Amino acid sequence: MPKIVDHEARRRQIADAVHRVIDARGLDSVSLREVAAEAGMSMGAVQHYFAGKDEMLTLAMLHLNTRITLRVAGAAHDGTPLGLLRVALLELLPLDEERRFEARVGLAFLARSVVAEPLAALLREGMPLVLAFYSDQIRAAQAAGQMVADLDPGLEATVLFAFAQGMVNPLLIGHYRAEDAVAAIDYQLRRLSTGR
Repeated sequence: MPKIVDHEARRRQIADAVHRVIDARGLDSVSLREVAAEAGMSMGAVQHYFAGKDEMLTLAMLHLNTRITLRVAGAAHDGTPLGLLRVALLELLPLDEERRFEARVGLAFLARSVVAEPLAALLREGMPLVLAFYSDQIRAAQAAGQMVADLDPGLEATVLFAFAQGMVNPLLIGHYRAEDAVAAIDYQLRRLSTGR
C-alpha cells in the first residue's frame, strides 16, 4: 500500500526548519541542504517541494505570518474591539520566547526584503491587511463608545502599528522589559479611549 503523505504538513515542517536555521545561523545559511538536515528530511524530499532557496523563503515568510495571525485569532481578550486591538498589538511584540523567536526571524526577512523584491512584495501585500484589521477594530471601538469618536481610524492604525513595531528591536536587545512595553501599549490605547 502506498504511503500517504500530507503535503501541507510537509511544507509546514520545511518552513519551520527554515525558521530554525535563520534563528540559529542567519538567513544566509538557508540552503536546501541545511534545511533538509534541520527538517530531518532528504534533500530530494525538500527539492520535491521547492526548486530553490527563494521559494523556501517565500513559504517560510508566509508561514510565519500565518502563525502570528492564528495566535492573534486565538488569544484571550475581553471580547471588546479595544481588547482585540490590544491583543493584536501585543502579539507583535517579543514578550516571550515564542514571540522573540518570531521577531528574530521576522527581522531577518525584513532585512532580506530590502534587496529581494519578491519578499518586499509579500510584505507590501500583507501590510494593508494588518492596517485594515486595526482600523476595523478602532471603528468598532468608536461605535461601541470605547474610543474617541473623531479619531481617523486609518491614521490611528498606522500610528499604532508603527509604535508597536518601534518597540521590537529595543525589546530584543533588552532595552525595554516586557512589562514596560505592555505598559506603553496600554498607555497609548488609554489616550485614544473614552475612559481615559
